[in-house]
Amino acid sequence: MSADIIDFFVLTGFLGSGKTSLLRDLLLGAAAADTAVIVNEVGEIGLDGVILRESGDDVPMAMLSNGCVCCQIGSDLAFTIDRLIMAPRPAGAGPLRRIILETSGLSMPGPVLRQLATLAEHRMRVAVIGTYDLTRGAAVAAFEEAAPQWAASHRIVATKADLLGSEGLAKAPDAIASINPVAEVVVTADRALAVKIAFAPLMAALPLREPAPMLTSAHPRLALCLARPAGGLAYSDLAAWLDNLAGALGERLLRIKGLVGVHEAPRPLLIESVGTVFSPPRQLSAENPPQPFIVVIARDVARVEIEQVAPAGLFTYTWRQPETALDAPTIKAEWVS
Repeated sequence: MSADIIDFFVLTGFLGSGKTSLLRDLLLGAAAADTAVIVNEVGEIGLDGVILRESGDDVPMAMLSNGCVCCQIGSDLAFTIDRLIMAPRPAGAGPLRRIILETSGLSMPGPVLRQLATLAEHRMRVAVIGTYDLTRGAAVAAFEEAAPQWAASHRIVATKADLLGSEGLAKAPDAIASINPVAEVVVTADRALAVKIAFAPLMAALPLREPAPMLTSAHPRLALCLARPAGGLAYSDLAAWLDNLAGALGERLLRIKGLVGVHEAPRPLLIESVGTVFSPPRQLSAENPPQPFIVVIARDVARVEIEQVAPAGLFTYTWRQPETALDAPTIKAEWVS
């Protein structure tokens, strides 16, 4: 077992968006020496695992073929992670520094993260990495699984850049920001650089800018709310508001990220959740932080549901809400046997 903090990456993205290719390129390089891989596929045949095995024969690899890992109550994910961490390392291999879970194209990241709660003793630094297929763009958002994957991502990597010209690449950051304005965005034609950045330790600091307001949504059911504190906050009020917000929205809550000052702390607190799974709040050490704000990304939500969350009056709200948030048709991906 390694005494160092292990980076645990949940690699998510819709079917055919380039997850396996991105991971395969990583395993072909020197980074494979300190990496372990878990592949979760829906179905009995783990084809992605076969492809990845060709890339790195020495990489510790585990296959989860018991269906979509986000839907399994008794999933063996936690057991698999524990075994990978506790297994003796080969002589001269060095400590394990990175574990990557490649989820199926239909998995939701939030439930996956909840399964990691039993592994706190291993001190893993968890991040969600999403893939954005440049050849299909936001059209993939018509599938109801895609938007939660993007919204939950801490970092979004544009894939298949070799199939686009420079003009298409130039438009990609704005297109990705319209879906998740608080994620790190990786858009480059340099494939090796994209792979290196994709699996680098996550930046600890919040992007030091407030998300720009946008008039239109890239997804017909996705709403983005920018909440600004109306005044000074007590930590108990902030905690109660976050708890009540998560309780009111449940699985419709996709992402929260923000920076808020409270009376009890000398520096602003970084607040973050993927779905209803919250990271422990911590004080931001960066100098000259932006004005306090919280971004809430949710699906199928009415403004009143957030604006009436108690304690009332803590925030003022700016919205980017779809015109037909509750009525738009969607497409659900299904397996046909």
